Formats: sequence, structure tokens, C-alpha cells
Amino acid sequence: ALAATRPGRLLAYRNAEAGHPGGPAWDDDEHEVRRWCRLLHAYGLPADPADLALRRPPAAGVPAGATVLHPGSKVPAKRWPAGRFAALARTLAARGHRVVLTGSADERELAARVATAAGLPPAAVLAGRTGLAELAALVADARLVVSGDTGVAHLATGYGTASVVLFGPVPPAHWGPPPDRPRHRVLGVPHPERDCAAPGGVGSHPTLAAIGVDEVLAAVDEAERAVRVSGAIAA
Repeated sequence: ALAATRPGRLLAYRNAEAGHPGGPAWDDDEHEVRRWCRLLHAYGLPADPADLALRRPPAAGVPAGATVLHPGSKVPAKRWPAGRFAALARTLAARGHRVVLTGSADERELAARVATAAGLPPAAVLAGRTGLAELAALVADARLVVSGDTGVAHLATGYGTASVVLFGPVPPAHWGPPPDRPRHRVLGVPHPERDCAAPGGVGSHPTLAAIGVDEVLAAVDEAERAVRVSGAIAA
């Protein structure tokens, strides 16, 4: 597809079948950040895999300090069960969190179902009501993000927002936040033998289904504790 645009120069991994015999070799067992930084390095371009910070977006009329729960994913196997998201939302709201639910327009029904089961008002359902800029601003100013392995989790890493990311079937070693940043907690690390494409059926992957609400709440406490510690150090 890239070659079809007839670029003056194509920077890519080696792929003779695609007519690109040059370039570095592809490595399946590599984190995505390091993969693409390594490609740039191979062509003499600077890239720092530790530099994940995104420029904070302008205010976009979304609530600041909210706790963002993102129950959806375009891959059904990457979704933590909706009933557990509802239980999590109910507990966090009782603790004083302002919980909102995000997602695409196609996921609005899922988010509404979670909100209803959690006893949250309809206004808490932001799924299908935010564009990309609004979603980015929401995450950047959030208190906390809890989601599966999806774009919202990567935004939380980029903005330094405390997060708990639920993984399965793909391991965090390929897509997760840096392990040395304690405000980003990872759960559901798959067994290597189950690190494969999502199964074709419906429902959560077994790795995700094994994660309990109490385990997520403990990870929330750890992420928020890390934020407080870093704030005290900065002060």
C-alpha cells in the first residue's frame, strides 16, 4: 500500500514479498514503541522509546477530574465483562469518584448498560458523545482511567494520567505502558502460550475473565498512591 503511493523514499522493514528487500528484519516479539523507534534508528533518524509524552490538549468542555471507565473495544475478546465494570463503577462512585463511561457510538448501548447497573445517571454516559479532541482532553484531565488494551489506555500513558489496563489476549510486553511507571498498573498478563490473536467467539478472553473486581480496585489504589507519592516528591 505504501509502495503504491510511489514515495521518493520508503522506510520500512524488510519484506521481499512486498518488493522491499532492504531495511531491518521484523521481530514479532517486540514492544510496538521499540519496534517503530528501531525502524527509525535503522535509517539514521532519532527516536527515543521512553519519550511517550503527549502535548496536553486545550480544554474541550468535558468534566475535569473524572474517573474514566472504558468498557468497550473493537475486539470483543479484549472486553472485561460488563457486569464487573458496573460493580467497579458502583464502588468507585461510592468512594467519591466522579465516574464517566466512554466509548464509540457503537458502544453507547454497552456503556449505558454498565451505567444503569452501577446506578449512575444517564449524564455519566459519554460514549458516542465525544470526538477525538474531547476524549483526549477528558483523559488528560482525568483522575483515573480503567480500560482494556485499547487507545484510551495509550492516551493515559501519554498524558501521565493514572491508569489500570486490563490485558488479554495480547500481553503488555507488546502494547503495555512502561513497567517502570507505577501510576500505570497492568493486570491480566497472559501466559505465553495464550499470547495469540483474539479467539473468534464472543465474550472476554480467559485472561480477562480471570480478573476480579477486588483485584482491579487494589490496582486503582496502587496507581493513585503512586500519583500522591510523585506529587509529594515534586513538592
